[in-house]
Amino acid sequence: MSTSISTKTREVPVTTRPVYRVTTGRVLRSEWAKFWSLRSSWITLCVAAFVLVALGFIASASFDPSGATAGRPVGRPAASDAVGLALTGTSLAQLAIGVLGVLVAAGEYSTGMIRSTLAAVPRRLPVLWSKALIFAGVALAACTVGVLAAFLMGSTQMSGTSAALSLSDSGVLRSLAGAAGYLALVGVLGIALGALLRSVAGGIAVLVATLMVIPGLTSLLPDSWANTLGPYLPSNAGGAMMSLHQASDALSPEAGLAVLAGWAALGLGAAALRLVRTDV
Repeated sequence: MSTSISTKTREVPVTTRPVYRVTTGRVLRSEWAKFWSLRSSWITLCVAAFVLVALGFIASASFDPSGATAGRPVGRPAASDAVGLALTGTSLAQLAIGVLGVLVAAGEYSTGMIRSTLAAVPRRLPVLWSKALIFAGVALAACTVGVLAAFLMGSTQMSGTSAALSLSDSGVLRSLAGAAGYLALVGVLGIALGALLRSVAGGIAVLVATLMVIPGLTSLLPDSWANTLGPYLPSNAGGAMMSLHQASDALSPEAGLAVLAGWAALGLGAAALRLVRTDV
C-alpha cells in the first residue's frame, strides 16, 4: 500500500517598498513642519511683531518736537524722525527672534530628536541649511509686517510734526527693509549659536552678550579702538542698516548688511564644521 502525498506551494505576493530619496525639497518641508508644529514658534513670532508695533506706536505717540518730555522717564524717544521712533522696538524684538533661533536649533539636541533627524538625513548639512533658510524666511516676513505696521501706525500720531515722514520719502523703505533684514539675520545667528553650542542656555547667553553686553563694553576701550572695532559688531552693523541718517563713524547700510551677513555666515560655518566632525 503506497501513499502519495502531494504538496501545493502557495505563492506569496511580494510587495516592494517605495524608495524615498533625501532631496533638498523634502528636507525643507520636514523642517517647515517641525517649525510650525511647536506653539512656541508662532507665539514668539507674534510677540516679536507685537513688540515692534507697540513700542513703535508708544514712542511715536509720546514724541514732542519741543523737547518738553525729555526729562520724563517714560516715553523718552531716542530718535527724532518717524523711522527711528517706529523702530524703537527692535532692541527687544531682536532678543525674541534670536532666542527663538537658538531654540529651533538647540531644542532638538536637548530632546534627543536630533538623532532621528540625522538618521533620516545622513549627510547632515542639509538639515542645518534648511533650518537657517526656513527660519530666515519666516522671520523676515513676520518682521517686515511688524516694522511696516509700526511705521504706519506711528505716522498717524506724528502728522504735521517735524518728524513726520511717508513711505515715499527718501530712505524710508530702505530703513524699514534694513530693520526687517537685521532681525532675520539675528535669527540666523541664533540658529548658528544653537547648532554650534547645542545648549539652549549657552546659546542664549552668547547671543545676549553679542548683541547687548559687548557693544556696551566697547565704550571702556580707548577711543581709537572703540571707533575701529565698534562699527563691525553685529548690533552696530544692524543699526547702520536701519538708520535713516548715518553717523560719521558708522558703516553705510550696504556695508552693515555685508558685515552682519558675514557674522551669520561665520556662525553657520562653525556650526557646520562641528556637525560633520563630531558625533551627535
